[in-house]
Amino acid sequence: MAGGQERILRGRIKSVQATKKITRAMELIAASRIVKAQQRVVAAVPYSDMITEVVRDLSAAGAGSQSPLLAGRSEVKNVCYVVLSADRGLCGGYNAGVLRATEGEIKADALNGRQHTIVAIGRKAEGYFRFRGYNMSQSFAGFTDNPTYAIAKEIGEYVTGLYKSGEVDRVELVYTRFITAGSQEVVQRPLVPLDTEVVEGGDGQASTGHDYEFEPTPETILETLLPRYVEARVYAALLNAAASEHAFRQRAMKSATDNAEELINTLSRIMNRARQDSITTEIMEIVGGAEAMSAGN
Repeated sequence: MAGGQERILRGRIKSVQATKKITRAMELIAASRIVKAQQRVVAAVPYSDMITEVVRDLSAAGAGSQSPLLAGRSEVKNVCYVVLSADRGLCGGYNAGVLRATEGEIKADALNGRQHTIVAIGRKAEGYFRFRGYNMSQSFAGFTDNPTYAIAKEIGEYVTGLYKSGEVDRVELVYTRFITAGSQEVVQRPLVPLDTEVVEGGDGQASTGHDYEFEPTPETILETLLPRYVEARVYAALLNAAASEHAFRQRAMKSATDNAEELINTLSRIMNRARQDSITTEIMEIVGGAEAMSAGN
């Protein structure tokens, strides 16, 4: 019986060791990707800073008073949430954080008599909200760990189209902001309309304004620049979300690897104890048999 238990434990140890190799490999891959993703976040900041500064200066010059992207609605009846999740799991609480935050906002809107529309980024958000019957407008997937500006442009054009057509009265971004490799936070950022407070905030650092002479008119420039500004904000959010996803996955896989190592040690101790018990039992049987034979003679 002890021998059978030993075989079972040996099989379990081999299985956990195989799992440990997989989680360790995934941990190393995620750790290597964090660096590249962080570099992309940093590289996008100057563009985000500059376009924010120009938009702010154009607004200060009196441009955009009639722009649909700057004109807010007197009454907000339908809010669009652009939810940035991952295409894959095995990344700890990364997906759960943005999904819970969005769901909480939707419930708050319902109490205030507002409708909701969801634009899901990533298969996890799409599956979560579609399964629960939320109002899904569009979904984008297949790129969350390595987003491109072309994808951000497509998303920006889609949500601005929703706002301009009157289908939604406000667009909000919900994503995980990358602070450091060990620190990330779920944030909600207004995307459209771009009022003064939003333009001055942005995803980049605020900077002081300058005096410019605009050619052509500030209104013409701003009308062309505002869609680019929305795309830049979406792109910055996508890059932050991608870096956060890799950071969450690295931590989750490290925890899984450590747990596998601990389980292997525990099973090894149990197996060794079972082997010792088996050996002790055999010795006792041999000694008992020898004593019986001696007594018989």
